[in-house]
Amino acid sequence: MSKLLPLYRAATALAAPLISRHLKQRLARGKEDVVRFNERLGEAAHPRPLGPLVWAHAASVGESLSMLPLVEALLDAHDTVYVLMTSGTVTSAKLLADRLPPRAFHQYVPVDRVPYVNAFLDHWRPDLVLWAESEFWPNLTTLPASRGIPMVLINGRISPESFAKWKRWPGLAKAILESFSLCLGQAELDTERLQYLGARPVRSVGNLKFAVPPLPVDVDDLAAIREHVGERPCWLAASTHAGEETMVWQAHQSITAKHPGLLSIIVPRHPDRGGDIARELMALGASVARRSLNEIPGAETDIYIADTMGELGLFFRLCPVSFMGKSLVDLGGQNPIEPARLESAILFGPHMWNFPDIAERLLAADGAGRVTSPSELADAVTTLLAEESLCLCRSRAANALAIAESETAVLPSVLAELQPFMAAITSTPDNEGSPE
Repeated sequence: MSKLLPLYRAATALAAPLISRHLKQRLARGKEDVVRFNERLGEAAHPRPLGPLVWAHAASVGESLSMLPLVEALLDAHDTVYVLMTSGTVTSAKLLADRLPPRAFHQYVPVDRVPYVNAFLDHWRPDLVLWAESEFWPNLTTLPASRGIPMVLINGRISPESFAKWKRWPGLAKAILESFSLCLGQAELDTERLQYLGARPVRSVGNLKFAVPPLPVDVDDLAAIREHVGERPCWLAASTHAGEETMVWQAHQSITAKHPGLLSIIVPRHPDRGGDIARELMALGASVARRSLNEIPGAETDIYIADTMGELGLFFRLCPVSFMGKSLVDLGGQNPIEPARLESAILFGPHMWNFPDIAERLLAADGAGRVTSPSELADAVTTLLAEESLCLCRSRAANALAIAESETAVLPSVLAELQPFMAAITSTPDNEGSPE
């Protein structure tokens, strides 16, 4: 065991008052669920179901969406198994409440303190842990393994920033990664980084983000918004983060020179920012309507802020061009496979290190365009929306769809890797759990 792990545990014990204050601040800002807050302290909201229990953890919305097809497939294949899915954000909890299948249920992941994690494990007693992507909390990963619970890293990802950080703490990284019986990397580069940091065994069988079905849509809502927009040219800035909305407004003003009547639609990654975004853009002279207030984009509306949950699928279908946010600011980008599946021509910024392989494949196949500034964004959207260039827009969307559909075997491959673990937990005679 790394010498740093006991130090980390001691530090989190000594920092209990600071952690408590931090959580109260998050509560006050709406970053924690007031009703279910005790789940973050390791308290359970449900009894443990009878039978084998798989604990699947996904940090937030993107990871949760990637894990859902796997959860559904496991439950379809094993009718005695239950899945406890955890995440750490209010938005992911809302999404999972709507989309988890029968025999799967959600709890908030406990904060990474030993008493909270042990209370969680004492109650749920999972038989297998599936850990998504890159949220390597030391206690949450090592304490289950210390109890002999097998753990598998699913769709493992090590960003350049994380790789540099973990290389400074090699002993702690190795202690965490040795907790996993198997690590499945998203891509070969992730596999190489995981191996360098001490993971064994490591394999790459593909990226589960390719297994996520097209985002859902309410067809009546789509028909209604199409009627409101009419013949106006429109484009989408999806999953934007702070700083990008003003860039969208700058781009909008340039695009209108060639496309009068333009409607620019912004779907912020965090819907609770809708009011702040509206105030910021109105102060700059934009005419704004907000979907969360049931406002309808009128002829005078420049920017329509869709600050609601679960409607990205609607706006990808509505807009022929989609810019993926979190990429003009240095935060790593958002998943471009989502618009690719819905045949919206894709643009993104220079900061796509959360999706390096997908981004490069899309660029190489002319399935996406990269922009580095508001002016380049404006030029790209102007070109794609031009009547004479609609064939370019359709061609780029078709190329992106081909990439999105190119890894249909990834889910069966992941299931095959998990089969020995599932066989072990479903064939144990006394694995019946007990209610609490």
